[in-house]
Amino acid sequence: MSSKGASAMNEERKEKSALVPRLRFPEFRDAGEWDTPKLEDISVPVDERVGERKLVPVSISAGVGFVPQAEKFGRDISGNQYRLYTVVRDGDFVYNKGNSLKFPQGCVYDLQGWGEVAAPNVFICFRLKSGYENGFFRQCFEQNAHGLQLRKHITSGARSNGLLNISREAFFGVKIPTPKHAEQQKIAACLSSLDELITAETQKLDALKTHKKGLMQQLFPREGETVPRLRFPEFREAGEWEDKELGEISTVVASGDVDAAYFSPVKTNEHIYPVYSNAVEEQGLYGYYSVPKFPKGSVTITARGTLGVAFARSHEFMGIGRLLVVSNFKKIDPRFICECWNHLGRVPTEVTSIPQFTAVAAKATSLPIPAIEEQRRIADCLSSLDDLITAQSQKIDALKTHKKGMMQQLFPVLNGASA
Repeated sequence: MSSKGASAMNEERKEKSALVPRLRFPEFRDAGEWDTPKLEDISVPVDERVGERKLVPVSISAGVGFVPQAEKFGRDISGNQYRLYTVVRDGDFVYNKGNSLKFPQGCVYDLQGWGEVAAPNVFICFRLKSGYENGFFRQCFEQNAHGLQLRKHITSGARSNGLLNISREAFFGVKIPTPKHAEQQKIAACLSSLDELITAETQKLDALKTHKKGLMQQLFPREGETVPRLRFPEFREAGEWEDKELGEISTVVASGDVDAAYFSPVKTNEHIYPVYSNAVEEQGLYGYYSVPKFPKGSVTITARGTLGVAFARSHEFMGIGRLLVVSNFKKIDPRFICECWNHLGRVPTEVTSIPQFTAVAAKATSLPIPAIEEQRRIADCLSSLDDLITAQSQKIDALKTHKKGMMQQLFPVLNGASA
């Protein structure tokens, strides 16, 4: 056999192997290769116009799916174009060719549980033919099987309306590796059960967060009041809480920023903030500068960007970043300060081109403070809830990772389309 013939055979084998998944359910292990139909062969376009019907105008958000326009944009933006919107029914798919971080080439979702809605006529709508399972293709679109092929059709950035210049012909020309209907159903049922489990666990996480938020509303006094509505039994006769400025009960400093205005390009271990006896020399854009090292038990508060979010630090940390550092507490549990601060959300900012929260403003911020024993009791209670929330979040992340791994095994990758 010539080298040319051997090469052709190798290419053929490579193509075949690419269309068989690495993991198959036992009853389908001898079912042969998957087909590679184009979307235009397995679906029909949906082009029915809304006209005079009164339907909910919707949009599509990447990672979420269908949302009412009034919810996404704060108002119905359909305007005079409403009559030209497309009627989409449960089971229909809609492709929004707006790019996003999760779906750079646009996202595809099928309508479930809405009945009928009105979708913008710039979206591409279609319905699968008989023998093709919605649940299977839903998972294909979730892992961006369409986007990996559409990349080559994008010749420039988004248009003025924010949509990519992908034609209907290019979209319906996308190939989706597809097994027989029975295997589609099996894969869809498996992954849908994982989706349901993730949804259920996410609802538990949301319930825990809601419970914590409600508990904090009870455990901290309302604005203008000096005692909370709910107290642990041993503190019911402990008297009123006192308002104290943060500067009275702790030391508050700006942690610094990797910027010439904050760090002098010196080659010594001179401290930036003399309050602290330890600093670390680092080399960066401006040469050598000293960076303060803050002790565990400190609380950091974000000073730029998302302002005023407090974190209790359980370890030593370097003082680089747009943070305020609160430490050297006087008869204060830092965990309590962190929870109290985040609950009350008191963040006065300086009026500048970039909103920022300064150490001066933080020092003058008043917080309601009980005795140290009650602080610890509240902090222990809320910390235990935080532990449950963290564990639940990790459980959800593990389920999502498991599903992602399953999908990588259950779906073959079409030649020329890699993640």
